[in-house]
Amino acid sequence: MGEEPGAARARVLRFTNCRLLRGGVLLGDDLWVREGRILDPEKLFYEERREADEQRDCGGCILAPGFIDVQINGGFGVDFSQAAEDAGSGVALVARRILSHGVTSFCPTLVTSPPEIYHKVLPQIPVKRGGPHGAGVLGVHLEGPFISQEKRGAHPEAHLRSFEANAFRDVLATYGRLDNVRLVTLAPELGRSREVIRELTARGVCVSLGHSVADLCVAEEAVQSGATFITHLFNAMLPFHHRDPGIVGLLTSDRLPPGHRIFYGMIADGIHTNPAALRIAHRAHPQGTKTLCGSIAPMDACIRHFLQATGCSVESALEAASLHPAQLLGLEKRKGTLDFGADADFVVLDDALHVCATYIAGELVWQAEAASQ
Repeated sequence: MGEEPGAARARVLRFTNCRLLRGGVLLGDDLWVREGRILDPEKLFYEERREADEQRDCGGCILAPGFIDVQINGGFGVDFSQAAEDAGSGVALVARRILSHGVTSFCPTLVTSPPEIYHKVLPQIPVKRGGPHGAGVLGVHLEGPFISQEKRGAHPEAHLRSFEANAFRDVLATYGRLDNVRLVTLAPELGRSREVIRELTARGVCVSLGHSVADLCVAEEAVQSGATFITHLFNAMLPFHHRDPGIVGLLTSDRLPPGHRIFYGMIADGIHTNPAALRIAHRAHPQGTKTLCGSIAPMDACIRHFLQATGCSVESALEAASLHPAQLLGLEKRKGTLDFGADADFVVLDDALHVCATYIAGELVWQAEAASQ
């Protein structure tokens, strides 16, 4: 007989005694992993006549896809926008520390800054796979500087910008590069914004609406141009009004392109967004929810609060932090899912949704002390 292919020789791990989040349902099933990917055990047995090389008992815990945070401005004493000289080490620190909160991939986020800061910081944050060193970097989220002065929030007013005559050229001059940029938040009411949205979208950059005083009509036009996300819904935008609901009205708009989904982030920390507002948004548009940190609260805490505040299912709360952000970024075939062939990035949770362990590419990268004893 010939030598086995490399994949067939690689070790197979089987995670048993667990409930998998798959297809929107928690199923009592095993998870099989090889070479960092999730395996179909039937194919493994019938086509290769293989069994697992190692079994790991999960003690009845939940196995969910690793959490994906598309907006994190820093943490643990690090502010990505203020670490121009050593942004790489700051991102590395945050990437390592968020493993304990079940985050396996994230988008480091820069708030409004002068061009020289973008030019210094962006080259220091390459797209990077996750592992024991920390969560994977999916690309940078640029929140500003093309935002509303009135709704700038904590963004420094002196560095806000509008689009000039050649709008996209101004964007490139401001940021310096876009090859590692995954998401840009802008205010759609700025002149020439639709041109910028189309150009960014054509280059594979997701456009989000935020820090804006846009009315619903302007927001709808932005979505028709390619925008797909709303940055921290309810925060830093016009409040909902029955005559013109503003950006919030996108949740129930009937003027969006057919089949076009609009996702939205919410700061589900119990402080920035009232639980009643969380319930309104979730019930109006449950498939577009995306919980996020955006504050001092870590991702797993936001998920628990979102679950309690909305009364949604555990499955929905977990998908809001995994599947939905993956769909937003166009990564749902590899991330945010435990389907066969996907990356084996997952989190082990107890029934109260506290993180017991975090895995990236099938490798244990963090474990709670109690679980390791």
